[in-house]
Amino acid sequence: MTNNKQKLELTWIGKNNPEYDIANIEPRILEERTDLSYGDPNTENMIIHGDNLLALKALLPEYEGKIKCIYIDPPYNTGNAFEHYDDSVEHSTWLSLMKPRLELLKSLLADTGAIYIQIDDVEFAYLKIICDEIFGRENFINCITVKTKSGAGASGGGEDKKLKKNTEFILLYAKDRNSFITKTIFVEQNLIDIIADKRDEGKQFEYRQVLIEEGTKSQFKNIKDGSGEEIKIFKHDNYVIRSISEIIKDEKISEEEAYFKYFEKIFRGQPAQSSIRTRVNEATGNNKNLFSIEYSPRSGKRKGQIATNHYLNCDLVNWLKDTSRKTSNKIIKLEKLGTLWTDLSWNGLSSQGGVQFNNGKKPELLLNRILELSSETNDLVLDSFLGSGTTAAVAHKMGRKYIGIEMGEHAYTHCKVRLDKVVEGYDQGGISKAVEWKGGGGYKFYELAPSFIAIDEFGNPVIDNYYNDTKLIRAMCKLMNYTFAPSQTEYWKHGKGQGSNSIYVTTQMLSVAMVQQIVSHLSPNETLLICPKKYEPGCKEVDNRITIKKIPQSVLKACQFGKKEYLLPIKENAMEEIDEEDLPETQE
Repeated sequence: MTNNKQKLELTWIGKNNPEYDIANIEPRILEERTDLSYGDPNTENMIIHGDNLLALKALLPEYEGKIKCIYIDPPYNTGNAFEHYDDSVEHSTWLSLMKPRLELLKSLLADTGAIYIQIDDVEFAYLKIICDEIFGRENFINCITVKTKSGAGASGGGEDKKLKKNTEFILLYAKDRNSFITKTIFVEQNLIDIIADKRDEGKQFEYRQVLIEEGTKSQFKNIKDGSGEEIKIFKHDNYVIRSISEIIKDEKISEEEAYFKYFEKIFRGQPAQSSIRTRVNEATGNNKNLFSIEYSPRSGKRKGQIATNHYLNCDLVNWLKDTSRKTSNKIIKLEKLGTLWTDLSWNGLSSQGGVQFNNGKKPELLLNRILELSSETNDLVLDSFLGSGTTAAVAHKMGRKYIGIEMGEHAYTHCKVRLDKVVEGYDQGGISKAVEWKGGGGYKFYELAPSFIAIDEFGNPVIDNYYNDTKLIRAMCKLMNYTFAPSQTEYWKHGKGQGSNSIYVTTQMLSVAMVQQIVSHLSPNETLLICPKKYEPGCKEVDNRITIKKIPQSVLKACQFGKKEYLLPIKENAMEEIDEEDLPETQE
């Protein structure tokens, strides 16, 4: 019976272009540029220069399922060409560029990992839909709104009468919501800044009442909550409540001084909603008086404890007492990580890292918060649109391992320059002082190898001259989906596959005697793939645990060869496929 169940998805011209199918992307090998690597030679940190679609495929299978946290800040497709990115492509093209990259990123992400994708409002809705399709709508965790302008530029309008764009969005997805572990971190904010932000949003800050005197307290009555728990209600007489505005006027002090002086006695003007408050308000029938309660919470961090001085019509701000603190000269609010990040300063951003990256650089504090939320020390972090190198720089300072991919020349002029300063300890901007960064560590710089297959002067597909014996072995491991892991004791084990499967690559003529010798060392449950350039008749019949695939013929249909980059939809014809059965048994 045919399943005709339809699913919700976004379609566009070119979505199913086979040239953008990740199965057809060539898995290149990565070649270290030792002249560009810097610092500790034993580091696992990587900077990769090259098209990020090819680079992401190159990371498979070694890094599949191993990345704990991914952050990307792709070109926003705004129509405004960045200095370092083509950021003005047509909508369907932009979606075609993003889809395979997101699919590969999902493959690299650990089951407990998360991906953060920063975007503005131009492609936000479309990006959300394709992310739902790729990562699963059930794995959507949050949409974080980030305030991206500070100071006078962060206003609601201007002389041109246009609404200003003060925010961007970060889509947060888990690889598997059931395995995703969220961390609670606290963000320090100056309370006065929070109040100012509220005003900018046209909202009133609720906590503007001060309980100067509690007055006389007498028991009013006892009631039961929905679960039968007893609640004691107390009525207060002769209490004194004043507003912050009155205190500022009467005492001739600033707003910050008023909050600091009366910090422990701040109320909110209207009660927050809860089932307990509703029952008490029904029992008292008079919200003009001040009532307080005592009860024992049945859940939460105060389960079983007696909650006292819980004021009803004013709601004593336990929120402030629990998540704030006073310092010598200011009030700090400690806010659990939420969906609105307004405290990230974008002032002085151009000087961070010591490199210029107009319209593209992000604050180190932003990446610090993301990595703090979704990773631990030594976890692996990935950014495939590295830009000026912010993600790598922050990960380095925070003790995370990282992989950064950048396709432009600024892999050399920005990322390398910035990270060299981080390693040396010269970069004391951004989060350096907060994490007490003094330098150390290192990174390895990699280039993508050229395509495995080239076309010779007669139009025939041949292995590119770049690939000597060692590189040939590594490339074949990639192409056949094996992990390059040469055995120290058995010359015929160059890579590991699933289970007890191994691969052996050789440029010599493979003889029946050689296959028989290898078979004598195989255990009963072991299998071996042998990839020679040529072999004798009869080699395939020696043992059913041996599979032989001649190169390059065996890989011609594995993927699309010859692509330098995947920046725009390609129109040229794919390389003509050659069927292995049409070729002779041996290659001369």
